[in-house]
Amino acid sequence: MPISYITRELRQATAARCVPRLEYPEFSMPVQIGGKSHSFSEPTGLLSDCHRRIEMFLGSLVRVAPLVGKHLEGDTRTAMETSLRYFREAAPKHTADEEESLFPRLRKMDNPEVESALGTLDPLQRDHRRADRLHAQVDRLGRKCLEEGSLSSEEAREFTNAVSELASIYKEHIRVEDELVFPVAGKVLSSIDKAAIAAEMAARRK
Repeated sequence: MPISYITRELRQATAARCVPRLEYPEFSMPVQIGGKSHSFSEPTGLLSDCHRRIEMFLGSLVRVAPLVGKHLEGDTRTAMETSLRYFREAAPKHTADEEESLFPRLRKMDNPEVESALGTLDPLQRDHRRADRLHAQVDRLGRKCLEEGSLSSEEAREFTNAVSELASIYKEHIRVEDELVFPVAGKVLSSIDKAAIAAEMAARRK
């Protein structure tokens, strides 16, 4: 798939928050920001929408990774810049949405339907910490690549390995949240809790 096509999709996603299905041969997670886009009134749906953007921007980094040992220019450079900016600025808000707004409310619940989800929360937070370290590494190397035009062969391997590890973490992390945590949360959270989570999510984006 040409980088120019991916770059166009990234620009459209940034503007409209919806893109068609993309397939990345090197990246097993399909990218599909669904036909329905949720609002802050549906916080668990909105969190799942954020996963589609994570998949898309990470897929872009996977596509760019084999090229960082060469001079980046044009659409490839734009794809790198856009993806790094997303993970630097927007993705931490998603982590805060989960760790500060959603997970604490689930932990306070005494509900048998929540028990299976509760067992996943600590591992999910450990995933966040691992991902944070890898994102810092990718951001540092990615910015260096943008500033200098390319990376050394050793730095290129470091960048590629970090992106590959992120892809591995997110694949299972997103599956657990989309298939277990968010459906349970959407079912058991009260309308008051959902409204409070939505308000906190909106406040993070002001």
